[in-house]
Amino acid sequence: MLKILFGLLLAINGGLFAYQQGWLAPLQSPSREPSRLKQQLHPEQLKLVPLPASTSAASTTSSMPAAAAATTATDTQSAAVAGTCAEIGNFDAADAQRFESRLAALSLGERVTRRAIADSARHIVYIPPLGSKEAAERKAAELRKFGVEDFFIIQDNSALQWGISLGVFKTEEAANNQLAALNKKGVRSARVGGGNRIAFQLHDIDAATRGAIDKIRADFPRQQWRECAGGSAT
Repeated sequence: MLKILFGLLLAINGGLFAYQQGWLAPLQSPSREPSRLKQQLHPEQLKLVPLPASTSAASTTSSMPAAAAATTATDTQSAAVAGTCAEIGNFDAADAQRFESRLAALSLGERVTRRAIADSARHIVYIPPLGSKEAAERKAAELRKFGVEDFFIIQDNSALQWGISLGVFKTEEAANNQLAALNKKGVRSARVGGGNRIAFQLHDIDAATRGAIDKIRADFPRQQWRECAGGSAT
């Protein structure tokens, strides 16, 4: 019995020694160690695989929120001017006409409105409103026959619309002197009254439009921006 056990131990030890020396490798499956380990260590079998297109797409997609945020910020800035109102003035009638004609090139439409401002410190010699542009032009033709050339038809939306201005003066005395001179020429319908100035209100304008208006305003250095509600000039 002891001889049999000794023989088995000797056979087992011999098998372990043969396994450690790799003599049994040809008998092993390629998928088992150490053959599989040796296959994984072959550097010539390594290949560089390019990144899939989806990676680039993901990178592009990740940049989209930033662009969207920039667009949103711009839209918010534009929307911030909605409902605002700024005013420029006060113009005398002649300057108001020049300023308004320059504004026409910006095509502001209903975003620009006129506001008449009473000025008790100014005295105007005028012919009262004649009801229509045509009637005012006929009266203007009559004035020219009397030798009067220094006048203009009042076209703004004030109480004197379609009247005729014959001069604006700082003192009542100067206005009365002008009236007396006109009477000598045969002009009997003229009178003296308080003058009006004109302010322009600009509604819902963005920064670019305000910049364009500022370029026009530069030719009228006395006129400043202010809030429509009577705030301080800006």
